[in-house]
Amino acid sequence: MKSYDLVTFGEPMQARERPDPVPQGTEVLVRVRRCGVCHSDLHLRQGFFDLGEDGEFRVADRGMTLPMALGHEVLGEVVAAGPDAVDAPIGETMLVHPWIGCGECRHCHDGRENDCAAMKPIGILRDGGYATHVIVPHPRFLVDVSGLDLSEVTPYACSGVTVYNALKKALPIAEDEALAIIGAGGLGLNAVALARAMGVARVISVDVDDAKLRVAREMGADRILNSGDVDDPVASLQELAEGRLLGVVDTVGMPATARLGLAALSKLGRYVVVGLYGGTLKVPLPWLPTRALTIRGSYVGSARDLRELIALVRTGKVKALPTTERPLSEVNEALDDLEAGRVTGRLVLSTD
Repeated sequence: MKSYDLVTFGEPMQARERPDPVPQGTEVLVRVRRCGVCHSDLHLRQGFFDLGEDGEFRVADRGMTLPMALGHEVLGEVVAAGPDAVDAPIGETMLVHPWIGCGECRHCHDGRENDCAAMKPIGILRDGGYATHVIVPHPRFLVDVSGLDLSEVTPYACSGVTVYNALKKALPIAEDEALAIIGAGGLGLNAVALARAMGVARVISVDVDDAKLRVAREMGADRILNSGDVDDPVASLQELAEGRLLGVVDTVGMPATARLGLAALSKLGRYVVVGLYGGTLKVPLPWLPTRALTIRGSYVGSARDLRELIALVRTGKVKALPTTERPLSEVNEALDDLEAGRVTGRLVLSTD
C-alpha cells in the first residue's frame, strides 16, 4: 500500500510504501476511495494545540507516535475482514466512523464513543486515510452511504457529525429566536445547512471573509455578518438577531469569537464551541448566573450521530457542502491551501 505519512512534526507528509495490512479479529480492511482534509490535521501536523495561557497540548503526550498517516474523514471499499468480523460488507463502499473509543467504558457501552476518555481515533492515534488502505477495528464503525455522492458525503465523518452533535446541544431554537454560526469554513457552512435542515428558521452566519459569507447565504443563512467590517460586532449581531440570540455554535474557537458569541447572547442563551483554533476563554463570571448562560464544549460525534446525520441527508433537506476533489498525491498542497485560507467548503482527496 502507499501511504502519505507525517514523519516529523512541522514537516510535510512523506510518501512511503508499506506492506498491505492484514485484518485481524473483528477488523476490516478498507481500500480508501476518498479522504477529507480537516483543519485539525493542521494542528496534528504541527504537533500541538494552542492552550493559550496554559501553554500547548502536544499530541505526542496523548500517544500519537510517528510515522503516522493522518486523515480521519475516510470513505472506501471494504476489501477484507478478520475471522471475527461478522457480516462485514465485503465489496461495499462505506463511510468510516473514525472516533473509536476504548470499547470498555460506560460511554462506549452507551454508544457515545466520542465521550470516551481513552479514544483512539483513526487518523490521529491509529493510521488514517491519507493512504490507499486503512484498518477499521469493527464493522459497526462502517456507515452505509449507498446512492450518495462520494465526495459530498465524505466530510460528514467529521465536519458534518461534529456540527450535527453541536447543534443538538444548541437547540431548540424557537421561530422567533436566532442561532448564530461563527465561522464560514467547512464546519460553519455544514452547520448552516444542517441547522436549516433541522428546522431552525433564523440562522446568522458570522465570518470575516465576504466570499465565504456569500457561500453561507447559498447554504441557507438568512442573515450574514462580517464581524471585521463593523465598529461593534456584538451590537451588530444582537441587532441581526433582533435581541433574541438564544444559540451560538462557534466553529472557530478563538478568544475573539468566544467573546463575541457570549457577549451577544440573550438571557438563557447557549454557547457551544467545537472549533480548535486555540487560546484562552475569558468571561465575566457574573454573566453566567445573571444571564443564566450555558457554555458547553462538543467533541465530534458518535456512530449513532453519524447514522442519524446520513438519514437526514437522505431526506434531501441538507444542502450539499461545496467540495473540491484532488488526487491523494496532492495532500501537502491541500493542507497548505487550507492553512492559507484558500479553501471554501471542504477539500476531498481521491484515489480513484
